[in-house]
Amino acid sequence: MEMPLYPSVTDIALRLFLTVVAGGLIGINREAGGHSAGFRTTVLAALAASLAMILANSILDVGGKTSGSFATMDPMRLPLGILTGMGFIGGGAILKQGNTISGVTTAATLWAVTVVGLCFGSGNLILGSVGTAIILLTLIGFKWVDLRVARRRRAHVVIEGARNTPTLAEFFQTLHAQGYGVTFLSETDVGEERKHMTFEVHWEQPEIDGNPPPLLDFLTSKYNLQSFEMVAEGFR
Repeated sequence: MEMPLYPSVTDIALRLFLTVVAGGLIGINREAGGHSAGFRTTVLAALAASLAMILANSILDVGGKTSGSFATMDPMRLPLGILTGMGFIGGGAILKQGNTISGVTTAATLWAVTVVGLCFGSGNLILGSVGTAIILLTLIGFKWVDLRVARRRRAHVVIEGARNTPTLAEFFQTLHAQGYGVTFLSETDVGEERKHMTFEVHWEQPEIDGNPPPLLDFLTSKYNLQSFEMVAEGFR
């Protein structure tokens, strides 16, 4: 559907309505997942981009400069400024905690919904609608794939054993036989003839397999487990 270069009130209302619908649909998906950029955030980001593009369209006829002026008006700086500003907002949504970087998908979603707003604001309703559908497919449909991709997991494990028993070698052999990688970290005496041994255990496991991992049940049943701490890592 082609929209006029200089939109009427009806055209503007349609563009803004579709922008709100698109931003709302994407925002509901994020809100349902408990993410930081929810319904209102995505709607506002899309609306800001759409309004900037509509304004740029409305002042195209005053672009350029007169023969006696040194200043040039470039209406396209309006949407460019929106994209730049959204880059800063998206950067603020990204947090690093230890080995885990969270908020990357939220930042990318804000960027994508801004571009959707630019599409609707410029009058390219088909491109904006298709873009919205693809974004929703990515957030909803690809989540199914994401949950089933095996990721590297790590845990710090503390077990208690007798000081003069071959618990260390037995622990390595047992976990290697189960397909886990093990790194010895430390050993601490905690009393007469007793010691705490700390290990880092790593393995690969899809997120859909659940939490806590099967390793916790295995260690609890076989050893005197004192502590089990998951170490988060990766991009979310």
